[in-house]
Amino acid sequence: MSFRAEKTLAGYARAAVDLRLRMTEYSRGWFAAQYLRAWLESRVNDNNAHSATVLDAFSRIAHQPWRDGEPYVLAPAMTAIIAAAAQALDLAGDTIGNDTAPSHAGVLLLPEPIYERGVHGQVTSIGAITWAKVHNRDSGRTGWWITGWADRDDPLDPAAARRRDQVAEAPHLAAQFGPYVLTTFAEIPIGAPIPTHDDLPNTVDADWESAPDGRFCVDESTMRMRAVAAICYAFWRIQEQPIATVANPPLDRPARRRALRASLRHDTRVVMLRRTKPAAEPTGEAKWHYRVRFIVRGHWRRLVNTDGQPYRIWIHSHIKGPDGAPLLLGETVSVLAR
Repeated sequence: MSFRAEKTLAGYARAAVDLRLRMTEYSRGWFAAQYLRAWLESRVNDNNAHSATVLDAFSRIAHQPWRDGEPYVLAPAMTAIIAAAAQALDLAGDTIGNDTAPSHAGVLLLPEPIYERGVHGQVTSIGAITWAKVHNRDSGRTGWWITGWADRDDPLDPAAARRRDQVAEAPHLAAQFGPYVLTTFAEIPIGAPIPTHDDLPNTVDADWESAPDGRFCVDESTMRMRAVAAICYAFWRIQEQPIATVANPPLDRPARRRALRASLRHDTRVVMLRRTKPAAEPTGEAKWHYRVRFIVRGHWRRLVNTDGQPYRIWIHSHIKGPDGAPLLLGETVSVLAR
């Protein structure tokens, strides 16, 4: 199961559970450990980074959020907003707090991937992002470890095509991959300035790959931080803004049972673009008119999806009333009565 055949909120929740179950099963196999070892050896030159202790720690950081982290699905309408915010983001030298992320561990699934062009011109998809809050006992440093995952079967991903060519002569290896393939990672320190990543080349002599037509591509060669970290941070910030709406779609009974048997978190949240216009223009004269602006507290709104299943979305605190009207700001009064 994948997101390609799903268009409803309930379908997104069902696909998210299935994909995370498959990734949890993949992380327990021998191939995941071997792939992670080879992946680290190709990116980290420190011999200590290849020890069993480090491999085990990195495996937990990369794989455990698939089962235990808070699950999010980014609605396709939000993809362009997140990609544009990430491309413009520059946190180098800034310091972030301990409560920046919405949870200590999480996984963000992107039905419409964001593509990343690396510093050497190659393009790969980011179909999922996991994060985990990690405390290093040796250094005493705490930070967010963020890993980027490519959709294994993305037909538009140049990296997926290269991967298929590499394993064409070993079909038994191709069958061992999970639905997502680890491609990149980054760290955002907590309480310390965010460093500039030092992989930027002075000149790029390779031909740059073209991103798929009509898709959003973040160019890491023009950024002072890792693209996956910028995308993740942009999501953290935008999902809590009034521009976004977070829905908790219902999960059908079979998917819920599969999740419970695997001890998998199944409270998937779908982050959508808030509707700015009513679904239908009102007819007739309004029965009342607001003459002031006032603050509406955050609250849950109950809705029904196209399948007739009830669900609810969180409405963030916002200001209601006509533009230019006086803003009513009164003191909150608590009344204690018997």
